[in-house]
Formats: sequence, C-alpha cells, structure tokens
Amino acid sequence: MRVGIATDHGGFDLKEKMVAQLRKSGHDVVDFGVHELNPTDDFPDTVIPLARAVAEGKVDRGVAICGSGVGACVAANKVAGARAALITETFSAHQGVEDDDMNVMCLGGRVTGPSLAMELIQTFLSAHFKGDERFKRRLAKVAALETEKKS
Repeated sequence: MRVGIATDHGGFDLKEKMVAQLRKSGHDVVDFGVHELNPTDDFPDTVIPLARAVAEGKVDRGVAICGSGVGACVAANKVAGARAALITETFSAHQGVEDDDMNVMCLGGRVTGPSLAMELIQTFLSAHFKGDERFKRRLAKVAALETEKKS
C-alpha cells in the first residue's frame, strides 16, 4: 500500500520510527516531512499536502502526527475528500475505515508510544470500507458540506 505520512516537531521522533517500520513491512511510504527536528515548524505545512495527496488518490492512506494529534486532525479535515480522525485505540482504527471510509489517521507523538502507534497504523491500513448503503448515504451528506457555498 502507498502510505503518506506527515508530522511537525511534536511527532517527529514517532514519524521516523513509523516510516522505518512501514517500509520494513513492505509499504511504499511517501514522507511529507518534516525531515528534521525544528521546534518552530507548523503542522499545517505538512499535514495539508498529505491530506490533499490522499484526497487526490496519490497515496492510498495517510498518517498525520503532531504532539497530541488534534491539530493534525483539524487541519486534515479542512481538505475536501480527506476524512481524518484522531485514533487512540484499535476499535476506532478499523471501524473508522469500515463505516466512515476514514482515509487519514491522526496520532499524538507525545501521547502514543511507538508499539501502540504501529499496531494502530497496521489496523488502519488493513481495514476496508464496508460500502453498505447506510454508510454511503452518510458519507454523501458529509461530502455535500464540502461543496456548499459559505454565506
């Protein structure tokens, strides 16, 4: 699977570990940065390009990491076609894909250890959207918000 990954300084160490493990597991990893630890960087600078790549189909799924995962999630969800969630346990890692077609998983680099992070990522990547009519109907309602004109 082609997996995109992005971070800021808050998730830099975790991202570096996840990139290595994902590649070792046979995934094609696209690293959107950051590529060096810099405490003044901003998560939108890497997370938004990642979310756009997911929405445009340039990568199959995305993993966005910041200190808590919250900012990365907020930023990713501003991109039309990106469906991101902050994940802290395995049920949501697969259920978010199965029912909600989640395509960007967000993690907190300061709150999620590398072993759990890898387990969550593997669960996320192995899950598949069920495609039931009720799930498609709900996603269509959410997608309609992305095309509404703001008044």
